Amino acid sequence: MGIVPLAKALELAQEYDLDLVEVAATARPPVCKLMDYGKFKYESAMKAREARKNQAHTVIKEMKLRPKIDPHDYDTKKGHVVRFLKQGDKVKITIMFRGREQSRPELGYRLLQRLAEDVQDLGFVESNPKQDGRNMIMVLGPHKKKTEAMAEARQAQEARKADAKANPGRSQNLAETDSVEDEAEAPAEAPAEA
Repeated sequence: MGIVPLAKALELAQEYDLDLVEVAATARPPVCKLMDYGKFKYESAMKAREARKNQAHTVIKEMKLRPKIDPHDYDTKKGHVVRFLKQGDKVKITIMFRGREQSRPELGYRLLQRLAEDVQDLGFVESNPKQDGRNMIMVLGPHKKKTEAMAEARQAQEARKADAKANPGRSQNLAETDSVEDEAEAPAEAPAEA
């Protein structure tokens, strides 16, 4: 409508049974719209909620290791690191040195390098290994952003739900098969002595 005096704008709002809402107060002259204020508040609240829903919080997960870690324990810890990186979280890996281990920091350095190589398809070294007192610290960052990982997880969950709806008997049959196998594996009760 162009630049209109305030009194005329208020008259127009009253005539159309709408509210005069100031959209941009800092502009010269201030920008106003004729609209239903309740509807405007609701829509802006919905936009803010949607923005919060898609917003990802940066989380740093921590994994602690020892320089003389057993191979099976290493695989378990590596599995946790892989899971964290798949979820889009950063991972802080800490190698804790005790006693004489402190005189051999190269053991911790090699362990961190090995872990970084094992997960290089999911993440990258964000901060190189550095000694911090009794500990050596390295941070791994994911290749995927948290929002991408969340969207993929949401799609996978929806696909599982759709599959369960399409094949409801299949999940029930699997549960029955598991219970029959459990009964077969259970040891027979020993006969009671008199």
